[in-house]
Amino acid sequence: MTALIALVRKDLILYLKDKRALMLHLLMPVVLAAFFGSLFGGNGGGDSTSKIDLGLVVQDQSEQSQKIAAGLKADKVLNVVELSQDEAQAKVRSGKLPVAVVIPAGFGEQASAALFSGRNKPQLPLYYDPSQATVLAMVKGLLTQQVMQVTSASVMSGKNSKATDQYLAELPAVASRSPEQAQLGDFLVSLKKFQDQRAATQAAQTAPVAAGASASAASAAADDAAAPGGMTMPYTTQEEALSSGPKYNGYAHSFAGMGVQFILFMGINLGISILLEQRQGIWSRLLAAPVSLSTIILGRAVAGAIIATGLMVAMFVCAVLIFKVQITSMPGFIGMAICFGLMTAAFGLLIAAFGKTPEAARGIATFATLILVMLGGAWVPSFVFPQWMQTATLVVPTRWAVDGLDAVTWRGLGLDGAAPAMAVQLGFAAVFGALAVWKFLKDQRR
Repeated sequence: MTALIALVRKDLILYLKDKRALMLHLLMPVVLAAFFGSLFGGNGGGDSTSKIDLGLVVQDQSEQSQKIAAGLKADKVLNVVELSQDEAQAKVRSGKLPVAVVIPAGFGEQASAALFSGRNKPQLPLYYDPSQATVLAMVKGLLTQQVMQVTSASVMSGKNSKATDQYLAELPAVASRSPEQAQLGDFLVSLKKFQDQRAATQAAQTAPVAAGASASAASAAADDAAAPGGMTMPYTTQEEALSSGPKYNGYAHSFAGMGVQFILFMGINLGISILLEQRQGIWSRLLAAPVSLSTIILGRAVAGAIIATGLMVAMFVCAVLIFKVQITSMPGFIGMAICFGLMTAAFGLLIAAFGKTPEAARGIATFATLILVMLGGAWVPSFVFPQWMQTATLVVPTRWAVDGLDAVTWRGLGLDGAAPAMAVQLGFAAVFGALAVWKFLKDQRR
């Protein structure tokens, strides 16, 4: 029993002294849990979730449509920006806006007329980014709430009694085909009497004094808010997915994210292999040969970049052949693969230059890589991040790598669409490479 306790005690002491194990096994789960918790609502207090960006095109100047627009703008879940129809389509197509809603001319009156009849329902065009179908569903729910609330309040208050009059005029022909419509007619007759009585009362209250007019307006607004809902959905939606490229394929983003992640792990192995060579004396023998340190470093960087580029190409060959992913710009894709390959190779050299031992470097590099992948949108698309996080991750190279690969696949952009991401990858490759060379040369002088 004493031997067992001694063995257990020994393993516990060794584990607690291993700072790398503690970092990976304790700190990493905490960081990941905090990250995903922030994406899905946090503790439920305050505005913990990201607002949904919504483009709004208002072509109808009726009171109902203006109230619908005001209701959408006041919703705490939405960040509404008014645009022209062409602007809204362009922003959705380029991925800068997830959803845009168009309130067409005449919508308010037509929706009121369709509330009870269910006929001639007006259409609300909805333009959406095909990668954000979940956001579209949320916007449709919020839109339904606003339209039903405003339209039913307008009809019940008597402000839109013309719709009631129109349906009552059509009722005899409709009721002969449907007993349910006849029962609805009885209800509308009563509603018409209620509307006429309310209109007379409001006219008497608002006639004399301006102060009385203000009070009446406030009362009418309160009545509108409390008015019951209508009988049918008074509109339909016309949904149109907009993108510059082919039909959206979720596998395209998945291959981009996973390709970035596992190629970075290859970069870690590149750095660890150099540290192992230094421990085994192979690195010293290379330096003793008639070869400069710069040549050795450059050779490792070029080999690493070729391997990384080949892996990315091979992954997407599988994506194209098996999962029908379409690459819309071959120059853009090849350019992205090469630039990311160079950045990965430089990242591996950086690990080797600043890593003290293979064990220590592996733990720290794995932690750093997982953070880069997490913030880069490889696991969860970056558009679901809170707004502040979407802005902050623009300094992360993996964010640009994933966005660049998305640009030349399902987004359908050309070389110009991938050029900013390629430039960022080359910039990070230059910085990582310069730091690694500086550290190698510094260590050689000792």
